[in-house]
Amino acid sequence: MHRTLPIVWTVCLAAGAWAQDMPLDRGTIGSFEKPSYSPYAGRNIPSELLWGDTHLHTNLSLDARAGGVILSPSDAFRFARGEEVTASGGFKIKMGQPLDFLVVTDHSDSMGAMNEVIKGNPNLMVDEKLRDWHNRINAGGQTALDAAFEIVQAVANQTVPPTLSDPEFTMNIWQDAIAAAENYNDPGRFSAIIGYEWTSFPDANNLHRNVIYRNGADLARRVAPYTTVDSENPEDLWKWMQMYEDKTGGRVLAIPHNGNISNGIMFPDVNPVTNQPLTRAYAENRARWEPLYETTQIKGDGEAHPKLSPNDEFADYETWDVSNLGPYPKEDWMLQYEYTREALKNGLKHEAKLGVNPYKFGLQGATDAHTGLATAEEDNFWGKHSGSEPNEKRMTTDVAHFPPISWPGWYQVASGYTGVWATENTREAIFDAMMRKETYATTGPRIAVRFFGGWDFIADDTNTRLPANVGYRKGVPMGGDLTAAPKGKAPSFLVAARKDPLSGNLDRAQVIKGWLDAEGQTHEKVYDVVWAGDRAIGSDGKLLPVGNTVDVKNATWRNSIGSPELITVWSDPDFDPAERAFYYARVIEIPTPRWTAYEAKYFNVEAPKESPMTTQERAYTSPIWYTP
Repeated sequence: MHRTLPIVWTVCLAAGAWAQDMPLDRGTIGSFEKPSYSPYAGRNIPSELLWGDTHLHTNLSLDARAGGVILSPSDAFRFARGEEVTASGGFKIKMGQPLDFLVVTDHSDSMGAMNEVIKGNPNLMVDEKLRDWHNRINAGGQTALDAAFEIVQAVANQTVPPTLSDPEFTMNIWQDAIAAAENYNDPGRFSAIIGYEWTSFPDANNLHRNVIYRNGADLARRVAPYTTVDSENPEDLWKWMQMYEDKTGGRVLAIPHNGNISNGIMFPDVNPVTNQPLTRAYAENRARWEPLYETTQIKGDGEAHPKLSPNDEFADYETWDVSNLGPYPKEDWMLQYEYTREALKNGLKHEAKLGVNPYKFGLQGATDAHTGLATAEEDNFWGKHSGSEPNEKRMTTDVAHFPPISWPGWYQVASGYTGVWATENTREAIFDAMMRKETYATTGPRIAVRFFGGWDFIADDTNTRLPANVGYRKGVPMGGDLTAAPKGKAPSFLVAARKDPLSGNLDRAQVIKGWLDAEGQTHEKVYDVVWAGDRAIGSDGKLLPVGNTVDVKNATWRNSIGSPELITVWSDPDFDPAERAFYYARVIEIPTPRWTAYEAKYFNVEAPKESPMTTQERAYTSPIWYTP
């Protein structure tokens, strides 16, 4: 059964609340059996869909500043909340739609140091290497670029002069970063969330984590950020997080960096530190401290890979798999340990053996921009770093930090953002939603998505203008759990999606299922569950393409195909109550112009022949798990 949702839903969509650790208190919501005349009265549920970026770098990050970025954390917060700023390259820039929250996650290693090196801080100039970097960076041109690359390599190899890791210096910079967040935090309107990126890079394997704080300056300032000078082992970061919480009474979580350049160790079967199979303790700690995963960003989309999901026609989306950072070439065996869907499937295996699923994470997206600008809009994309801000040559200019690896500029992805269903726009409410995994990733558009699972959803439930009311009454939302299937019943799912007013109509909504069979093998299947138009599933099991209205030359499109809203109830036709499984929704837009089309039009240049010029933006919800 599929249908489009009445237009009135665009202003009346509401959400609900479900906490992983706390059952919903039905008594505080109001009686669903005898509701008030007002459908909004007495509801104690997250009804705010908030948009933000959880991974952004400013001039406090050593590599960003070495590359020419001059915007500060204050500039980043101002831009994210809708103010016009001047980018490092001199262009004026403003967001098409302001964000509701931002986490500035400058690298904890040598945070703020490059600013001082460039200024010529006398306390740092006593070091010969720092003096050399100061001179070369300030010389400009290729000399500065060579120095910047050398600095990035030094960070990766942990050969940065020890002066930059002085605890007193680091703590002073951290206090400045916290002060910027405090200054721009405006509860109820805009949340400036405190955070940093722990930049683990063992043997050129990207294992970065973004550490997010629930609380404000009073707690965050008590302990300096963790750095890779202390350790490159994620398990040691988790120990630091426990120490921080014990010492301050605050709360923190960590979000692993998109794993497609982790050289196959982001989601390991064997602990790369001990070279032994994962233990229950590892699984418990990872599940505890890392409730979310960054599934899409500038350096590629990480939801699925065509070699892992050959039957998924949408799996090959903005795929970065041609190389890794450092000396090791990309090999096919690495892929299963780098991509979201495969990690979710492998997590079921580990749970069957260990009793705990280490990869039971929700999904979210971020930019990882090193510009101070949280831009994921195709027509307003400012790139990875200052050298890849808009210019007539950026589609062909190498954006890699690690020669001889070459990533031409058109590889960059205008992605992504995180959608959070929260009770209010505050640091605490956003953090709590992240912990219960009531979040989802998009590749940029603000697509509104609700995804509920239960045992009793029926087709008539799609007639509501408030999907959350029935969703929470009958089931759990994204990030939730279903257990012990009632005899003779299969899980049913309520899927509702609404387009971004400034982006394309919707093509379809899908449910992706992964499961573990009795022999311990994992499987997956993609179900088209609701779509625009009068198309039908063909004999090959595929839905015909929605069409394409993109005018590449003029970088525009017509919303004459697709639908502004989609809603359905879908029940798993292949359900086996004895098998562990997960389900998540993927919502796909109609084709629209990619940022490369806007670039070619603005500068009147030819894009490289191999560069895609259209895109089908999408959203990925956090899963709902079924456990027998």
